[in-house]
Amino acid sequence: MTFTRRLLISATALAAALAMATPALAQAKLKVAAIYTVPVEQQWVSRIDKALKAAVARGEIEYVFSENVTNADYERVMRQYAEKGNTLIVGEAFAVEAAARKVAKDYPKVSFLLGSSGKPQAPNFGVFDNYIQEPAYLTGMLAGGMTKSNKIGLVGGYPIPEVNRLMNAFIAGAKEVNPKAEFSISFINSWFDPPKAKEAAFAMIDKGADVMYAERFGVSDAAKERKVLAIGNVIDTQKDYPDTVVASALWHMEPTIDAAIKAVKAGSFKAEDYGQLSMMKPKGSSLSPLGTFEKKVPADLLAKVKAKEAAILAGHSIDVSNGINMEDVAVVSQAFQARGVENL
Repeated sequence: MTFTRRLLISATALAAALAMATPALAQAKLKVAAIYTVPVEQQWVSRIDKALKAAVARGEIEYVFSENVTNADYERVMRQYAEKGNTLIVGEAFAVEAAARKVAKDYPKVSFLLGSSGKPQAPNFGVFDNYIQEPAYLTGMLAGGMTKSNKIGLVGGYPIPEVNRLMNAFIAGAKEVNPKAEFSISFINSWFDPPKAKEAAFAMIDKGADVMYAERFGVSDAAKERKVLAIGNVIDTQKDYPDTVVASALWHMEPTIDAAIKAVKAGSFKAEDYGQLSMMKPKGSSLSPLGTFEKKVPADLLAKVKAKEAAILAGHSIDVSNGINMEDVAVVSQAFQARGVENL
């Protein structure tokens, strides 16, 4: 066997080995862990879970999660997942900002993508939120056009910027089509307490509200029982309330999750704000189909909503200057709740 022939055989064998190894490398699954402070079926969290399970179905990742993690235990769970070799950790840091950022500093080789009110933290702490204020504005237009009493109720979790942004967009949308609309607003100081949200909604309906903005679970149940209308938030619940929920502002977490997975796999994940990927143009949010209300919404109202939707997708921003100072509302709301009154 000559040297040239030996070299050719060796090169061929090496090429064959690489050909066999390449698919295996390409198919290596990213280990992803998620940490949720509420049940996985809660609206906001369910969108993250859905997007991660879609990546599992494509064979891109291995995915584990913990739900109902208390704020006091959040740091420990983060560290546990980081120690177990998870390359990407997803979750919500709103109430545990300091602890979550501390963990990220201690594990610089792990990529963290967390819902947050703060800014990204170099080199590995990316942030996101459900920037669905655009479809929330559109649902507000529907609410403003569908109310007969001109009284609209809103029940939210906490008066934080992330909730206030959606409520103000909803209110501004309602005011665009109905300047006479009046609003009752209450916060239940919980992310998941359907009975409390339901009672807050009952109080507003009893005072004349005939359209309810269901920022929290439980509101649509109250609307159904009292035979008034509701607007959904984050997920489409019309199938459960076909005669109650007119439409919903939907959040699609897939663009955000997919971008993060791609960046981690490429070794290019950075501390960035992924929030913009939740807006309508990148398909991170949308107005739900009207479904059972397709023929119940007045044609002129629907035309206005469709025109605004087209403008948003074309790049025009929405004007929320007609909103309400939610911090002031929160102070009053808490005072009323202390006296056993659930709404303003």
